[in-house]
Amino acid sequence: MSPAVLTLWTDNKLNEQDTTTLRRPSREIALPYGAEDLRDIQTLIETFLQTDDALGLAAPQIGINKQIIAFRTKCLEDKAGAWTKEEGTYQVLVNPRITQARGEQEIQTEGCLSCPWIQAEVPRFPEIKVRGYNHQGRKINQRYQDFLARVVQHELDHLAGRLIMDYGGNIYYPRKYQDFFSTVLSKPEFPFPTFKSIDN
Repeated sequence: MSPAVLTLWTDNKLNEQDTTTLRRPSREIALPYGAEDLRDIQTLIETFLQTDDALGLAAPQIGINKQIIAFRTKCLEDKAGAWTKEEGTYQVLVNPRITQARGEQEIQTEGCLSCPWIQAEVPRFPEIKVRGYNHQGRKINQRYQDFLARVVQHELDHLAGRLIMDYGGNIYYPRKYQDFFSTVLSKPEFPFPTFKSIDN
């Protein structure tokens, strides 16, 4: 059974333990991968492929404090309308580092499985070059552009304990969660930017 995705809040309450885990910077994996690291990589892949609404997933989101991310490179659907799980439609990066960023940062709204119900304005570079390793330990040096570059930068943020609301842009949520965001998240100990209600 795959682990659940950690979230900052659920059912009108804050998840302090999940938040602590999500905010903790991840550690590098030594090469060659050990047996435990290979299991963790496989756990992330399996959880990611079973999460139909995920464009990407980082190891910290399932409680693994290691620098591993997985993301879709092609959003192809099978006959049932679900995203295909075939190899070649997704990629895994271990110990990824941005080695080059090009272009003016562009602001777009993003969602996140670990931050339910919200969309946040986040600036990202339109083109990046990333160095890392694949799930088999082979070196990767690859360039990503546009939407895929945004997805990769989002997942890399998770490895540093950074989340979409940390950028200081507007944060939007459905009106039905008005009470939750106006009470729980407006407390001084929860220093997020102003949340704005929108109709879902």
